[in-house]
Amino acid sequence: MEYVIEMLNIRKEFGNFVANDNITLQLEKGEIHALLGENGAGKSTLMNVLFGLYQPEGGEIRVRGKKVDITDPNVANELGIGMVHQHFMLVENFSVTENIILGSEPTKIGVTNKKDAAKKVADLSKKYGLNVDPYAIIEDISVGMQQRVEILKTLYRGAEILIFDEPTASLTPQEITELVQIMKRLIAEGKSIILITHKLKEIMDVSDRVTVIRKGQGIGTVITAETNPNELAALMVGRQVTFKTEKGPAHPTEETLTVKDLVVEDYRGIAKVKNLNLSVRKGEIVGIAGIDGNGQSELIEAITGLRKVKSGHILIHGKDVTGMKPRKVTESGVGHIPQDRHKHGLVLDFPIGHNIALQTYYMAPISKSGIMDYNKITEKAQQIIKDFDVRTQGPHEPARALSGGNQQKAIIGREVDRNPDLLIAALPTRGLDVGAIEFIHSRLIEQRDNGKAVLLISFELDEVMNVSDRIAVIHDGEIVDVVIPEETTEQELGLLMAGHAEKAKKGGEHRVE
Repeated sequence: MEYVIEMLNIRKEFGNFVANDNITLQLEKGEIHALLGENGAGKSTLMNVLFGLYQPEGGEIRVRGKKVDITDPNVANELGIGMVHQHFMLVENFSVTENIILGSEPTKIGVTNKKDAAKKVADLSKKYGLNVDPYAIIEDISVGMQQRVEILKTLYRGAEILIFDEPTASLTPQEITELVQIMKRLIAEGKSIILITHKLKEIMDVSDRVTVIRKGQGIGTVITAETNPNELAALMVGRQVTFKTEKGPAHPTEETLTVKDLVVEDYRGIAKVKNLNLSVRKGEIVGIAGIDGNGQSELIEAITGLRKVKSGHILIHGKDVTGMKPRKVTESGVGHIPQDRHKHGLVLDFPIGHNIALQTYYMAPISKSGIMDYNKITEKAQQIIKDFDVRTQGPHEPARALSGGNQQKAIIGREVDRNPDLLIAALPTRGLDVGAIEFIHSRLIEQRDNGKAVLLISFELDEVMNVSDRIAVIHDGEIVDVVIPEETTEQELGLLMAGHAEKAKKGGEHRVE
């Protein structure tokens, strides 16, 4: 068997913490090899060793049969290894071409030759069907297109072996489908791919083999065609996983959140939320289903005080909170699991304990007479870390050092622990493994059963269908219909989301009791 990459008995330690405990992974030429594991299992650490970002304490790496010492990413690039990181490494106010050539700029007589570079970028984009404009500015293009820029960056440097680290974590369903086609084209061109993921459907759709790791240890490698999602989930988390969310009937009472004729504009002054009406009652979960970019982000930011409202009203328990500052909204009984955990959820360079205290650091018992009690912060953080299974070395570890999924669990723990009257959960399971998803769904339902109101925003239709008691479908900034999950199908929801169903009513909420 010809292996283009062999990672043999790799061991990586951080102090007393063993992130990779003698793991072996072998990549065949021309295959898509999935690396599967829970949040914090050690997947990204292992690939950072391969890419030269970390140096292992034990084991060896072979590239095309030859033992190598990958001391930094430049060495990895020279060996034909490229990595598409989960959190993109792009300069937002640079063009696509400027980002791709950064660090390896082609020159003529000492002057950077952007024209030739842009032509090469355009040629590569066309060859692999990426459809990227070499002159576009990064901040002006979608997340999916930014990911294509990262892929082009590796191809520009001659990568034959590509590492994709959680590539679909921030993509819409359509972008995921397009990425799968791109990966298949790369394989057809003779590339080899390692795919880090915990999404079982993607593994079954695209991979040839799967290596499973759990808590830093290798569990084994299986042929994808010879396994199934249930077996992979059990290998990943060490137990059987329930994919169907168990919940009893809802018993909603009075309204907690009321949104009336809301209009919200984007930074260009274009209305993204248009005369929207919505309500969420105590004891129910209302899911918002829609294609990304139809006003969900602007709606959430308006409710939580992060964005100005053009017109209309937002009420919590009948009290108008329109235009209030985020802290005042929070103090009105609102919890917020943000869509972008880095932008609105965490201070990455703060310890995870301080991040857990971000909403309550000025309140008793953490703060008395304006003085914070750091022991209380540590106690609270340790409790949430335990209750929500946040994989970390402790409260003093920087948030940046945690995996994306564990960062998300810390945020969810912080917000749920506050026991808010209204919990806004925006993409709460993005970046989480199946075991964690099962746990988070149960906590959302627990909030509902405790008489709280939950507003769930998700691009995953199965999540919206499984968890919600009512589903409000948003299209072009308007709620076009409100349906009961048991009385609709994913196909009908898809038609409503796309604005194609004749029964979609525009201009207000149509509550289904």
